[in-house]
Amino acid sequence: MTAPRTVGVIRVVTSDDWQFLEAHGRVLEQAYGYGTVTACLPDQPHGVYDDRTFAAAAQKMPAAARALVAEGAAAVILSCAADPGLAWARAAVEVPVIGAGSAGAAIALAMGGAVGVLGITEEVPESVTSVLGDRLVASRVPAGVRRTTELTTAAGARAAVEAAIELRDAGATTILFACTGLTTLNLAGPVRAATGLPVVDAIRAAGLVAADALDVRPL
Repeated sequence: MTAPRTVGVIRVVTSDDWQFLEAHGRVLEQAYGYGTVTACLPDQPHGVYDDRTFAAAAQKMPAAARALVAEGAAAVILSCAADPGLAWARAAVEVPVIGAGSAGAAIALAMGGAVGVLGITEEVPESVTSVLGDRLVASRVPAGVRRTTELTTAAGARAAVEAAIELRDAGATTILFACTGLTTLNLAGPVRAATGLPVVDAIRAAGLVAADALDVRPL
C-alpha cells in the first residue's frame, strides 16, 4: 500500500518507461509534498490527440481510477488537458478526481485578463473552453506538433516557445498549457522568459487542487 495522502496520476500515454511515466508525479511531489502513484492507460501509444483517441481514453478512465484508489490514492488526477472520461472516473470512485484541463483553465481564469491556450489540437478542448468562455483570446499549436510524443524533441520545444510568443502578440496576458506533455518538458520557465507572461501549467494546477482536497500544505 502507498503512504497516506497519496495522489494517483493517470497518464494517457502508454509506455513501459516508468521514468517517463512518473515524471508528472515527481513534479507534484516536489511542488506539494504529497506522495504519488502513477498508472497509464493501455493501447494509447501517442496519448490523446483526436476524437478517436479521446473516446478510447474516456472508456478506460474508470478502471484506471479504481486501480489507483485500490493502491491507496486519496485523490486522482487525470493527466490530460482534455479531461477524457472525467465524469465517468468520478462516478467510479469515492475520492476527488481532478481533470488537469479544467483545473488549469480555472486557475488561468482566476488570474484575470485574456488567456492564450497552447496545446496540440487546433480545437481547444471543451474542458478548457467551457471554463474560460470569452476570456479565451487565442490558441496555438506548435509548428509540426500534432501528438504529445512529438513535443519530446528539441524542435518541438522550440516550436512551443515560438507559439507562446504568438499568443502574447495576439493579446494574451496569461498562457495556459493545454497539453500535459509541456509539463514533461518543463517548458513553463522558458515560456515565461520568452513572453514575460505568467504561465499556468495544467498538471501543477490540478496538483494544487488535490493538495487543497487532501488538506496538504504546499511546500
